[in-house]
Amino acid sequence: MATMQRLTGYRGPALFSYGFRPFFLFGAIHAGAIVPLWMAVFFGDVSLPTALAPRDWHVHEMLFGYVSAVIAGFLLTAVPNWTGRLPIQGGPLGALFAIWLAGRLAATFSGIIGWQFALAIDATFWLLLAAAAAREIIAGRKWGNLKLVGIVSLLAATNIAFHIEAHFNGIADYSARAGVGLVVTLICVIGGRIVPSFTRNWLSRQKPGRLPVPFGRFDAAAVAIGASAMGAWAVVPSGRAVAGALGVAGVLHVIRLARWAGHRTIPDRLVLILHVAYAFVPAGFFLAALSSLDLVAPSAGIHAWTGGAIGSMTIAVMTRASLGHTGQELSASTTTQAVYASIIVAALARICAAVDPSYSVPLLMIAGIAWTGAFLGFALTYAPALCRARRF
Repeated sequence: MATMQRLTGYRGPALFSYGFRPFFLFGAIHAGAIVPLWMAVFFGDVSLPTALAPRDWHVHEMLFGYVSAVIAGFLLTAVPNWTGRLPIQGGPLGALFAIWLAGRLAATFSGIIGWQFALAIDATFWLLLAAAAAREIIAGRKWGNLKLVGIVSLLAATNIAFHIEAHFNGIADYSARAGVGLVVTLICVIGGRIVPSFTRNWLSRQKPGRLPVPFGRFDAAAVAIGASAMGAWAVVPSGRAVAGALGVAGVLHVIRLARWAGHRTIPDRLVLILHVAYAFVPAGFFLAALSSLDLVAPSAGIHAWTGGAIGSMTIAVMTRASLGHTGQELSASTTTQAVYASIIVAALARICAAVDPSYSVPLLMIAGIAWTGAFLGFALTYAPALCRARRF
């Protein structure tokens, strides 16, 4: 009730009335805009004033730029629901968003302002986000949710390590893999809660049938083994031992996904996309295992996790949360379904480009166009609702 009164009493810009609004909207714009820019850099048409290697700038801005916005939007919206405390809004939210935006500019212009200054600006956002979430969770005594703050804190440390490794080694390999592993682990933790929960809620209103298996020891083991395998892969990305660990993790996550009755959700695209997105998690494990044996390019598994699991799961969460928290019907419109189709095409095309380099150029073009269409399509479709006050 206190949270509702605070929201109805808020008189500032609607965009800064709740955390998901600015971070989902501008995070999507950022994700959609930097891929065409990256492709221009990749093909040698554009040069950026960044201190990072071109590949590292691309990796950083997708992994620690776009993903940080989605994590911020999710946490700043979910934490008040978990704790019953008031959300961060207005000036404090606007300041946090401005720091995120400053980090994007700092990373891009780090060649001008210096990598140390860029690191300081970029790291500030992650540290403030982790501190704000921890403060609210501790104040609300929701101790179980502190594990998410722990992962965010590790991402903050990995972001710092990324800048340092990129400067001293010329390219950030270890920290890039560690960052991917942490974000995928976050998907396994959060996705393992919301996918079966939303599926159960929807199926309970349909005809009787099999329901998702609740979170249990098997799920905990699958997440732990998957995180351990990705940790080993981050340190030593090749060899039979790490390939075996990744393969076992992939099998466990296939079983985990099968326990959620996803085949029954085809009529509801808002729920179905969650299952499709999670399917890229085991796909990434299997492809990373193959790359550890030098059977496919390393980027195949990486893009199954990043373009596939991260890209499609974040869009799935953003669309559902934006609809629900702006008072709209939880239904995937034609444009929303087009966004889902685009992100899946982008992920599959990018994976195929890594698996079969002979067709890499046209596949990369397809992936880039589809990715940009998905995220800018989300921004165009949801901007009116995200910028307009909700009517309670």
